Amino acid sequence: MARAMVLIWAWCTLFATTCVNGLGVNWGTQASSPLDPKYVVQMLKDNKIKKVKLFDSDHWTVNHFAGTGIEVMLSIPNLNLKKFSDDYDAVQDYVKENVSDHLHDHGGVIIKYIAVGNEPFLKAYKGQFEKTIFPALKNVQKALNEAGLGHKIKATIPQNADVYNSGTAGPSAGNFRADIRDLMVKISRFLDQNKAPFMVNIYPFLSLYENENFPVEFAFFEGGGKGVQDGNIQYTNMLDANLDTLTYSLKKAGAPNVKIIVGEIGWPTDGHKQANANMAQKFYSGLLKKLASNQGTPLHPGYIEVYLFSLTDENMKSVAPGHFERHWGIFRYDGQPKYPLDFSGQGNEQMPVGAKHVKYMTRQWCALKDDVKNLKMMKGNMDYACSLGDCTSLSKGSTCEDLSERNKVSYAFNMYFQMNEQSVEACDFDGAAKITKHNFSDDECLFPVQIMSGARKGVAGILSGVVGFMIMLMVLF
Repeated sequence: MARAMVLIWAWCTLFATTCVNGLGVNWGTQASSPLDPKYVVQMLKDNKIKKVKLFDSDHWTVNHFAGTGIEVMLSIPNLNLKKFSDDYDAVQDYVKENVSDHLHDHGGVIIKYIAVGNEPFLKAYKGQFEKTIFPALKNVQKALNEAGLGHKIKATIPQNADVYNSGTAGPSAGNFRADIRDLMVKISRFLDQNKAPFMVNIYPFLSLYENENFPVEFAFFEGGGKGVQDGNIQYTNMLDANLDTLTYSLKKAGAPNVKIIVGEIGWPTDGHKQANANMAQKFYSGLLKKLASNQGTPLHPGYIEVYLFSLTDENMKSVAPGHFERHWGIFRYDGQPKYPLDFSGQGNEQMPVGAKHVKYMTRQWCALKDDVKNLKMMKGNMDYACSLGDCTSLSKGSTCEDLSERNKVSYAFNMYFQMNEQSVEACDFDGAAKITKHNFSDDECLFPVQIMSGARKGVAGILSGVVGFMIMLMVLF
């Protein structure tokens, strides 16, 4: 037996990528032209990523995962919470059409979790979902149980980490936020009773973004920062401190045995001075090494189930939180990797396997005409292009910040042109623009060419982005 264990250990060391505990990624489609699911499935296989979390339950998309061995987490958007809290028949229909029907077709889709809502207690929502989230959760789990699936498929709620806090006292002072504490206690106990996990989204980058005095190294995993002392425990990174704060909060809520899953964690690569490929690589490298070591947290040594955020960039996400929102992808909009990484956590960084056989539109760009000299006259056109396109890479601290003023105008025009599927009408701007074969990209700044994706998901992605923008406007105003 000892010799066999040594051989197994040696085999796993040699082929580490096949021995990593199931790593998950989030794949969102709020993009002008999302990748076709068939390309995404192959990307996940090529990089040996075993789990994917979706932000809806689109039947066409989910069907692509049948027979692949990839575990899929489905999601119910916040917009559906009221209906799902009031109309149990609708919930039953959802479970039949979006869960049960997928379990047997074409080899079956592996579904383990249903994410009900997404960060419903964000303070920006001003309590909008407080009355509907718990009834919706209960109805979804009830429908799963009645369909005979509740023993293997669990409903949970992806929560933002601000639903609990500990002030400056350390994780042991952790407790759920006072304004929602009673509700969080009920939710936590319900999850416990149903053997469902507590899912939390943790973003060290956002702590750094929101607080210039936040100790930078505490966001990473190299132990170089001051850290947090809590009794006899020294916390050297934010992830450990955050997860143990949640552990104490669950204990105080009377649900100490609930499994914790990290539903989102990642680092963006553009849109802010702290959002770049070097810092993202540093963050992920440290995180993946930590996960591979199975060291866990001081309170919970061992395996942590994690879903990285995110797989690809999404150029139609709301930028209300910050310009970085469209740049969380480990891969670019076209599925090509941004930086070396080793998903096995062994530190053997190399470029991940990108999307294969992606079809691009014609290699052409929209640019400012050479004879336009008065750039001040272009401000209105540029503002228009940016309002309906994506100019986040032009912002301060971003990859295209150092472009000449002329090329900044061309960048804005081109993004609008590409996001409108290279329509001739989208490269006019009162006669100031032209379609050209000249690629203005440089080592830092990419002038992208739109990809061709499945028409259905292209429309879905656009609608998703529009709906997200409308929700944000409702929240803000």
